[in-house]
Order: sequence, then structure tokens, then C-alpha cells
Amino acid sequence: MLRFKSLGSGSGGNSTLVEACGLVPFRILIDCGLGIRQLALRLAQADLRFEDIHAVFITHEHGDHVGCARTLALRHRIPVWMSQGTHSAIGAPDFEGLLHTARDGKAIDLGGLQLMPFTVPHDAREPLQLNCTDGSAKLGILTDLGHATPHVMAHLQACDALLLESNHDTELLNQSVYPAFLKRRVGGDYGHLSNAAAAGIACAANHSGLKHVVAAHLSAQNNRPDLAQDALSHALGCKRSDIVVAGAASGTPWLQI
Repeated sequence: MLRFKSLGSGSGGNSTLVEACGLVPFRILIDCGLGIRQLALRLAQADLRFEDIHAVFITHEHGDHVGCARTLALRHRIPVWMSQGTHSAIGAPDFEGLLHTARDGKAIDLGGLQLMPFTVPHDAREPLQLNCTDGSAKLGILTDLGHATPHVMAHLQACDALLLESNHDTELLNQSVYPAFLKRRVGGDYGHLSNAAAAGIACAANHSGLKHVVAAHLSAQNNRPDLAQDALSHALGCKRSDIVVAGAASGTPWLQI
């Protein structure tokens, strides 16, 4: 059995907890964009401690994703996976033997959990998103993306659950107080997904076994939960309430696949 829980998602910080619920549970954090104290608090709300985390995967070097990864790793001796480009982009710090290099298309076997990283178009050095499987269920995680390539879509096929960026509503972004260069960056091919783009990805990845779709990384200024839910539910032919929204402060409840 596989389950997952967003601990928080937004421009202020992103972290997702994935648990393979075998005889001995295995837990991994995807990104550590929250501060170390806030991360400890969010884990405590799930009745967990740092000692219960077995690995960390960092998708890219932006502060709302890499955050406290090195501090967490060194304090609690937790192994970390990231791309060589990401490591270089954060200054190539010493992880005291805890760092492992993640590569596009190279599976990471963690015992009861397997990760499959894949490259994505985003304005970072070597960004990777990923899917996770325990052999019976598959979770796709896609939180920072400019646009969906065939390579990305190939990795999202047959997912039983998706944590999918729905960053902005195009009209709200165009009307926002953001300067023009930032609007171009956010809405560009290497920026973030609009609700409409996220809906298109969800529709293309939809199949009878898709149980959960979570809208993630919503912009506080340029989106609203109901707009993201409307776009995704329309694309998937489901009720608005079927789409879970990962909040910046509250994340999501545990979702079992």
C-alpha cells in the first residue's frame, strides 16, 4: 500500500511525504522547502519525527524546494538524492557522504519504494520530477513545470494518483501587479503551469485507475482553489470536491492509493 501527504505547497515552501506501507514502513520527503522548525511541526501533525524519515529527494535548487535539505540530512543522517545540476546550483556543498546523484530515467530502488526521476522544462539547472511506486500503486509528482513534453507525459501514464502543479489562472496572472518580466517568466515555457495546462495534463493522463488528483503549488496572488478545482474536475469529468487542493499552510490529509 502506498500513501502520500503534502506537508505544504506554494511559493513559500513545498514538501511531500510519501510512505510505502509494508511490514516496515518506508518514508521519503520529496523536497524540503519549509524551514526546519516548520517541517518538524508539519511532521508532528502527522505523528512523525525526523527520525521516521528514511530519505529525501530534491527536485531542483529553488529555495521553496531545496530549503533545509542539507541541515536535515546532516543533523539526522538522512540520505539525499538530487541531480548533479541541482547540487552544483546550490554551491556543491558537502553532504558528508549522504548525497546520491539522481538522473533522468535511472530508477532509484529504496527497498519497498522505487523512484523514477524524469527531466522537465523548468528554469533550473537540472530539474527532475518523479513518480513513486511500491510495485502495486504509482504516484506521479509534478510540481514545477513550464509545459508538458512527450517525455513528461510518458512518465505520467498509468499513475494511480497525481500531485500536479496548478500554479495560476492566466487571466489573474495577466491582471496581477507582477512586473511584465515576472509574468512572462511564470507563464512561459520554463515557468509554471496554468490551471488550463494542468487540466490538459490531467486529461491526457486520465484512466480508470486514477484515484486521486491533487492541485499543488497554487499561487496565492494569481489563483484560487476553486478555479483550479473547476479546471481539473471539468477535464476529468468528476465533481469539484473530488479534486484535493494542497494548501500552503495545511497541505493535504493522508491520501491512500
